[in-house]
Amino acid sequence: MQEEETSLLEEARKVVPALSFGKHKGQAGRVGVIGGSEEYTGAPYFAAISAMKAGADLAHVFCSKSASTVIKSYSPELIVHPLLDAPNAVTLMDEWLPRIHSHVIGPGLGRVDATLNTVKEILIKLKKQEIPIVIDADGLFLITRDPSIIHGYTKAILTPNVVEFQRLSKAMNLNWESKDLNGSIMETVALSKALGGVTIVRKGEVDIVATGDEVVTMDEIGSPRRCGGQGDLLSGVMALFSYWTHNSTCTPPPTLLAGYAACFLTKRCANQAFQKHGRSTTTTDLISEINSVFANNFENPTDPKS
Repeated sequence: MQEEETSLLEEARKVVPALSFGKHKGQAGRVGVIGGSEEYTGAPYFAAISAMKAGADLAHVFCSKSASTVIKSYSPELIVHPLLDAPNAVTLMDEWLPRIHSHVIGPGLGRVDATLNTVKEILIKLKKQEIPIVIDADGLFLITRDPSIIHGYTKAILTPNVVEFQRLSKAMNLNWESKDLNGSIMETVALSKALGGVTIVRKGEVDIVATGDEVVTMDEIGSPRRCGGQGDLLSGVMALFSYWTHNSTCTPPPTLLAGYAACFLTKRCANQAFQKHGRSTTTTDLISEINSVFANNFENPTDPKS
């Protein structure tokens, strides 16, 4: 297991673009976050800013009009588009979809039917354009209602927690629940295969990442502090890694490697943040650790001549 983890981390390092004075804005990644509603503005912010802190050059948030001003107030780093609840939202998105390398769908999305229908149409367009996507939170609610939306799209990663995993499994008529790790691994593989090879990142004390029959686990020690927003950090950095892995040559499936790398990064951030802040740890503290964890585990040297 230790050899496998070392090998995967080495593969992950290979796909990370080296910092270079010769590159232009956008080459290291343009990540989109589709989510954000009047009630939920923090989740899309956490996902987008985490992608930027991990190395994305640009992060776009596509949200409802009522959420846009709040999200903009959190950070001037993010590009915020208040169009998700517009009557012609899908048409407005057409301009942006090809410009963005990978998307996170779901953080703070909410469950308003009109918005979910819009996101369903956007998802179909992303599939046609073969853009990598990570689906979390209310995006998973949409998939649970209609798994055919994502079936067979192998550039997709679903990131369910324990409850979301159970709902997805029931939607695919996989009504079994294991009490041990080996059984959970089998369940995760079964769900991935039932969805046509879509990668499943099953979050837990031990994260399980399955792409069809290929499966890896991440048993890094994270944090006993379960504050909200950690899954948003995970989804944001995962979308960035997914762009990098799909834009590189790597031995594992690109989505499997992206899932593994993002889980490793998130758990290391959680552990370091908890060592400093203990019970007071919040997701903002985890985000502050991204640079340190990345530098110590993923960073490629800067090339001063390129």
